[in-house]
Amino acid sequence: MKPISTTFRNFALGILGVLLLTGASDAAEVRVMISGGLTGAYKSLVPEFEKATGNKVLTEYGPSMGTTANAIPVRLERGEPADVLIMVGYALNDLASKGKVVAGSQVDLTRSPIGIAVKSGAPKPDISSADAIKRALLAAKTIAYSDSASGVYVSTEMFDKLGIADVMKDKARKIPATPVGEIVAHGEAELGFQQISELKPVKGIDIVGPLPDELQKITIFSAGIATGAKEPEAGRALINFLASPAAREAIIASGMEPIPTGAN
Repeated sequence: MKPISTTFRNFALGILGVLLLTGASDAAEVRVMISGGLTGAYKSLVPEFEKATGNKVLTEYGPSMGTTANAIPVRLERGEPADVLIMVGYALNDLASKGKVVAGSQVDLTRSPIGIAVKSGAPKPDISSADAIKRALLAAKTIAYSDSASGVYVSTEMFDKLGIADVMKDKARKIPATPVGEIVAHGEAELGFQQISELKPVKGIDIVGPLPDELQKITIFSAGIATGAKEPEAGRALINFLASPAAREAIIASGMEPIPTGAN
């Protein structure tokens, strides 16, 4: 991702100054659990938040769902502390229904499309239509998809839409925890499906492009305050910053579309 511009930095600091008038004034340690989709933008924005507020952000990374040890729901069940959860929107709402998220604290941050990747230098298949995707999938020997929202869609809906679910059982596999792009970069899969924002940081792959509109599934990434948060006000200030115009540049650069404040 490109370095943050001076214009953006000044704008961000100005926005944060306003946020601080309504947020916590004392420096705090804000504990965040975040899934992969928003990580690229988040990593560039957090230092600006810390610089302006004096707060320290402590981050744990993991999938929005699933049963791996670092999955956010599993971390919460273990009793790991968190102030802010940033993850797939419907998974966050599910946690809210289970009392793990403060009711009404959820804020939608971004829309994230699914993309397709190949190993760097490999031929890029035609992905311009559903029929083209079907041909590419049937021609590929190995296919990888994530164990989070995009992979759930690809494996349980998209393959069925294309009428190739039975064929895919033998050559498409779910990748737990590890970024799908890394599997493609290592030559362990010819095609990889994951959110574009999760593919972009991976070296050794070429992103062919997003799924065509007729097959695309947009994932909403949202943030909320964890039940039992020790620093809820500082957490809300961080969420407000990530949802503000100051975050727009970094979010777009990471391959996602920001959701304007007030559109939630």
